[in-house]
Amino acid sequence: MYTISKLAKEANVGVETIRFYERKALLEQPIKPLQGYRQYTQQALTRVLFIKRAQYLGFTLAEISSLLVLSTSSCDDVQSLAEHKLDIIEDKLKDLSRLKGSLESLVSDCKNNPKNKICPIIQSLQS
Repeated sequence: MYTISKLAKEANVGVETIRFYERKALLEQPIKPLQGYRQYTQQALTRVLFIKRAQYLGFTLAEISSLLVLSTSSCDDVQSLAEHKLDIIEDKLKDLSRLKGSLESLVSDCKNNPKNKICPIIQSLQS
């Protein structure tokens, strides 16, 4: 059993993170005894670690909530959600690649810019 501070320490998160997950209904808040502290179970630690790993993979809290609901469903349902997330990531990668090309071009223009001209990066942002 864990107090909230011990749970947070074991999961390598802050106490406020645990409380935030509780407010978002990602983690169930244990009943507080008349005297003493709420006690969290090993299952709560497993849940917090699951949330952190899913966030690391790029899932939003809303998507993580869906994953938690789907944890008792078929693999097909989870696969569908993961494939959708993969599509979103692919789109972001394409956007980032275009952005990188644009910035590389602007940096190159800036390097070749005579000292008395307006900076191409600033000029690009203003237009």
